[in-house]
Amino acid sequence: MRRIDFVTLRLFAAIADERSLTRAAEREHLALAAVSKRVSDLEGQLGVSLLYRQPKGVELTPAGHALLHHARNLLDSLQQLDADLSEFSQGVKGHVRIHANTSAVIEFLPEDLSSFARRHPEVKIDLEERVSSDTLRALREGLTDIGIFAGHMAAEDLQVFNYRQDQLVLVTPRGHALAGQPALALREAVGYDFIGLQQDASLHALLHQSALQLGTPLRLRIQVRSFEAICRMIHTGMGIGVLPEQVVRNYLPVLDVAMVPLTDPWARRELKIGVRNLEALSVTARQMLEHLTSREGSD
Repeated sequence: MRRIDFVTLRLFAAIADERSLTRAAEREHLALAAVSKRVSDLEGQLGVSLLYRQPKGVELTPAGHALLHHARNLLDSLQQLDADLSEFSQGVKGHVRIHANTSAVIEFLPEDLSSFARRHPEVKIDLEERVSSDTLRALREGLTDIGIFAGHMAAEDLQVFNYRQDQLVLVTPRGHALAGQPALALREAVGYDFIGLQQDASLHALLHQSALQLGTPLRLRIQVRSFEAICRMIHTGMGIGVLPEQVVRNYLPVLDVAMVPLTDPWARRELKIGVRNLEALSVTARQMLEHLTSREGSD
């Protein structure tokens, strides 16, 4: 395996695309004999047949399909590496990776990252929107430098800092029976159909657990993957839902929905920032962490 090079992997991907050694040789600007030898040598190194030779071309064997999957991943990673390094050659002097839940991405990070970028224009920021559970997993596996997640998620094995708070509200169609209430608790709404997020979202887990403590499971009519989808479903009268107040305000001008403050203590929600090891952070990642935590509690 140590002798497999990227030229051979790229050639094998071309063979899979073209289903022909001849066309792959033309595409990669190699002699047909050289292509045939590389494939034979590769099969010899791996000890398996990778191709079914047929009169009108070739097809991948099961082992060939497995190799193709990994070859494409490696080639994609190599292309990304080349792109990243070229950015450094063009003036990028730092790189920080952030995974954050949807609430943070929509409510707070646009302004926070924009102000950081103005101060540090040479730093590349990679932001990925993930549910809180995926963000925590990425931190533990070293796939991100900084993670932002819901505060009720277990993170004892990480170093955790306060980030922001947001307020959860009940969202209803404009003409709904609960729409005119000045405020209410979740127990007053659990008898209605709810539109919720997918199972692995931290907000879904929070609502599910809170309803169980009331002795009444949520009547989840529909589960979707975004806050916008929840608002649109509520707009059409399919049910009610619970969302961060600032998120709902983004949709109020265009959707016919109403929001009612929730009085439950858990409705004032903490967002946390986590890192795997503060001492191991790069200088750039530590600057980002300091920037984000210095804005704690600001409006």
